[in-house]
Amino acid sequence: MLPQIVITDFIDDDLQVERDILLGVADVRALNAHSESELQGQIEQAAAIMMYHNLSLSAATIDRLQDCRLIVRCGVGFDNVDRVRARQRGIPVANVPDYGTEEVADSAIAMALSLARGVHFYNQRLRHTPDPWEYRVAAPIHRLRDRVFAVVGLGRIGTATALRAKACGMTVRFYDPYKPDGYDKALGVERVESLQTLLAEAQILSVHCPLTPETHHMINAESLSWMPRGGYLVNTARGAVVELGAVTEALRSGQLAGAAIDVLPDEPPTADNVLLAAWRDPQHPAHERLIINPHSAFYSEEGLIDMRRKGSQACLRAITGKPLRNIVN
Repeated sequence: MLPQIVITDFIDDDLQVERDILLGVADVRALNAHSESELQGQIEQAAAIMMYHNLSLSAATIDRLQDCRLIVRCGVGFDNVDRVRARQRGIPVANVPDYGTEEVADSAIAMALSLARGVHFYNQRLRHTPDPWEYRVAAPIHRLRDRVFAVVGLGRIGTATALRAKACGMTVRFYDPYKPDGYDKALGVERVESLQTLLAEAQILSVHCPLTPETHHMINAESLSWMPRGGYLVNTARGAVVELGAVTEALRSGQLAGAAIDVLPDEPPTADNVLLAAWRDPQHPAHERLIINPHSAFYSEEGLIDMRRKGSQACLRAITGKPLRNIVN
């Protein structure tokens, strides 16, 4: 009997991508679960687990695994798996850090430009209030060249986003206390030593850091108050890095002229999500100044295949005893 690879969530097709790579080495099964409770009795015998972002793997589930050689998070973020408990059980946890770098960076820049050039605001305002039919309804809009584009987290995606912003003529600055020295020189961007220093002149803020206890609600009412009034926020990283209530209030007060959010703390969002309530309210400024996407910045047809292929290759290495890559625990 071949070892079993279990895909916990997100994938529900014929699994041809995975089976082409694991043919003759392992059987592949997809659960398409939407909660951790649905995994009960389904993954205990798995030799490797591929997971996406629709659910979490807690210590309770990890403790039921009997012979698991790898848990691979088929994506960049890995906050939805208990890496510490997996390590204690001797189970490596890996991610796929390079599958959607271009897509997320493209989405971040697309969102930033749509906000900063008034594209989204014009589209929303003139649909419901067609008069006056002129440019002044979105004023003031400023030239992109020399505007300060601030990046939190200069990893792969942060770097790709910074280079795109630089190509638009913006002044790019970043804050990343874990980035070794010299990347600012190599990329032609400016490094700052604190988040407050970064935000003090940030006209566009783009978030690209992982979710950790240190970054949880890093962007909050206080940090947003450090920004110049009328700036823009883009988050394509992790939902809980940004405190949603603070964004709602900043849009209402005008501290933020706009925001674009691809990721939320709970997905799909709950009915009491304060930001979505404001977004859906025609009387709230967020109705015209907020872009929300359903955690889709990663998506392209090519990127989706990359994610699945790279996750399957990680499982292949684990099953065949080859050195593992991108271990995060």
